[in-house]
Amino acid sequence: MRTMLIVDDEKNIRLGLKTMIEREFPELYHIRMAIHGEDALTQYRNERADIVITDIRMPVMDGIELIKQLTQESEPEQKPIFIILSGYDDFSYAKAAIEYQVKDYLLKPIRRDELFESLTKSENTLQAQAELAERVAVSDTYREQLRINRLKEWFRQDDPAYDFANDLEAKIGFEQFTRPFTVAVLKYKSESGDSMNKEEFKLLVEKMMQPIKGVLEVSFLDSEGKLVLIGSPALQFEELFRQAGGKELDGLRMGISAEGNEIEDLFHCYKQASEALQYSFIYSNCRLLHHEDIRAKRQYYPVPEEEIRKLGNMLGTDREREVQELLKQIFHTEDIPNVDIGYLKLVGKMINEQVLDEVFRIYGEESIEVLKLYRKVGSMDNFRSFHDYYRSLELLLSSVNDYVRGIRSAYSEHSEIKAAVNYMEDNYYRPLNMAVVSNYVGLNYSYFSEAFKVHTGENFVLFLKKIRIRKSKELLLEGNQKMQEIGSVVGFENSKQFSRVFKELEGISPQEYRIKVRSDADQSKESVEHRV
Repeated sequence: MRTMLIVDDEKNIRLGLKTMIEREFPELYHIRMAIHGEDALTQYRNERADIVITDIRMPVMDGIELIKQLTQESEPEQKPIFIILSGYDDFSYAKAAIEYQVKDYLLKPIRRDELFESLTKSENTLQAQAELAERVAVSDTYREQLRINRLKEWFRQDDPAYDFANDLEAKIGFEQFTRPFTVAVLKYKSESGDSMNKEEFKLLVEKMMQPIKGVLEVSFLDSEGKLVLIGSPALQFEELFRQAGGKELDGLRMGISAEGNEIEDLFHCYKQASEALQYSFIYSNCRLLHHEDIRAKRQYYPVPEEEIRKLGNMLGTDREREVQELLKQIFHTEDIPNVDIGYLKLVGKMINEQVLDEVFRIYGEESIEVLKLYRKVGSMDNFRSFHDYYRSLELLLSSVNDYVRGIRSAYSEHSEIKAAVNYMEDNYYRPLNMAVVSNYVGLNYSYFSEAFKVHTGENFVLFLKKIRIRKSKELLLEGNQKMQEIGSVVGFENSKQFSRVFKELEGISPQEYRIKVRSDADQSKESVEHRV
């Protein structure tokens, strides 16, 4: 059975696609669903999928970023097949789809025949890949990859599992390793925070290692995408780092372990190098660290829950300087070299979830540039150093502070909402929706929805319905126009929709209303004449 992941922030679309596919291809797919890219990425890391069907425009993480990350994190032979869904026939999306070798680009609303044809092509591709994998399985490349996979699986464990290590010794050819050996773990980030393609980075490093004196036993990308080098002596890795600086690869960071001799040491050396690499993040000007440099006990402060709560409360006020001082206290910036990296990552995660996510949930999305920064600040792994992360977080908090303050100010004035109501009164007969009106008055879509309800006491859709029904009642009394004509004049798509909404709000149909009002008018007239 194939595994499939459907990613869309609209529940009806997710469930609709799942139902269509299961009816057309019973028993073929095990289907999981995700509400946005980050949710999908988390699910995929726990359990991969053969096919990923994803929308493009979604909150938290969009479809293109999801495809980019899955492509970077997946081995070439394990990369899923991507099918993009979009309501926009946009060249930039199509270009990105080509770049990441997306199988199909389907426009919404999704046509069943196009979807099923795309899935059929995907199945053919998966079968071809499976046949190719079987042929490759007998090659030396496959055996080397198997060796690497065993090391990767071992290094993912929390402890060395000595029985497993002894079994692994022969399988990875450990008896041929030069001793003592050292492990180096590397990561590259450009100045903008972008990562180099991991396979390209690996090939570049291996090429740079060739003229350097020493033995490189094995190199591979671990489960987190870091490059692992195992060899001897440690000086060759230091020389590699020096040469990288000369090739303008100043975004390279490296952690180097102590020396090891036994199979169990291999596991510990990997953990040491990984830890050293983590702490190189703290130092802007020290991107190569040996494990012996970080052996001193680090300070893990109590979780600053109250301070983070205060930080969220301060946003939207004139206390920007206090926000900056509180941020320094939360991260203990005066003692950064001695702070436990785990504490810094936890605090960063809490600020993202309890402050920033909450702000955008309540007040809606900000400008595109701020949203990009918001997504980037969501993980320290997106930055070359803690200094870069901290400055970006400061900038984001300052922008969010101004944004929230502006929204609160707009709440008190309501001038834009009044303009929106006037626009609706004048243009009720046009095909209006909330996007059109919020764009007309220049307000954020999500904020407009909240502010409109606060100002009018009703949601946008109901308010527009009432305007149109009020206008239709006037027309029902003026002449003998047909229901279809009246419905069309006041903005309804057809007479059926007009009748349904009229009865929903008035309790009777438009025709019944016309008869009732005219009957009441006739009776009133007769009563007046009788009295005369």
